[in-house]
Amino acid sequence: MLHVGVAEFIVAATAVLIGSVVQGSIGFGVNLLAAPFVAIVVPEALPATMTLVALPIAITTVRREHHAVDRLALPWMLAGAVPGTLIGLAVVSEVSGESLALVVGLITLVGVVLSTVVPPLPHRASAAFGAGFLSNIFGTASSVGGPPVALLFQHREGPTARSTLGAFFTISAAMSLIGYTAAETITLDHLYFALGLAPFMIAGLWASRHLHPFVDSGWLRPAVLVLSAIAGAAAIVRGIA
Repeated sequence: MLHVGVAEFIVAATAVLIGSVVQGSIGFGVNLLAAPFVAIVVPEALPATMTLVALPIAITTVRREHHAVDRLALPWMLAGAVPGTLIGLAVVSEVSGESLALVVGLITLVGVVLSTVVPPLPHRASAAFGAGFLSNIFGTASSVGGPPVALLFQHREGPTARSTLGAFFTISAAMSLIGYTAAETITLDHLYFALGLAPFMIAGLWASRHLHPFVDSGWLRPAVLVLSAIAGAAAIVRGIA
């Protein structure tokens, strides 16, 4: 049973709104930004609720710019996501809500650090497989799966990054949801909470389409990293408090 008060819902809805603007603009970010705040106020909602929220954003993102999908990297990313999902399910079945907040915060901060220091990754099959593998371990376990695959595309053109990440997250999120159902770690409460957050996700996604020129000129990414670092640090504090 999820217990979501007014204050908790406002925090989660605001984080989803901002995160949806970010993901619709650059291809990832809704869970990187929103999951740490959800982990603080309603840790039991993770990872299922945020995976449900992220799925329609991913579908819309790939539909917008489907012509730019990297069809060489995507199959290898998805091949890596299959074993990653199984490992992630094993993790989520053993981790409590408070511990999950700590995990989410640590993953978020690691993702932020890597995003700022890692040089362009080679676009080989092994790199794509490894990115997909790590992404769905993290994504299935905590709903924060963006950083590994985003690193693979952080220096690519905006349409290619957004559409390929959208295609990957669409299928990998579906894998995770099937796994949650099989493992009985998703409930109707998770679905209802996701439906309550849906209007804020839709509003953010709508707003994001107007920011593509701004984003593609390089101004939004630094702000995303700063906000994500703050959110990750807050989730760590919640996890150890």
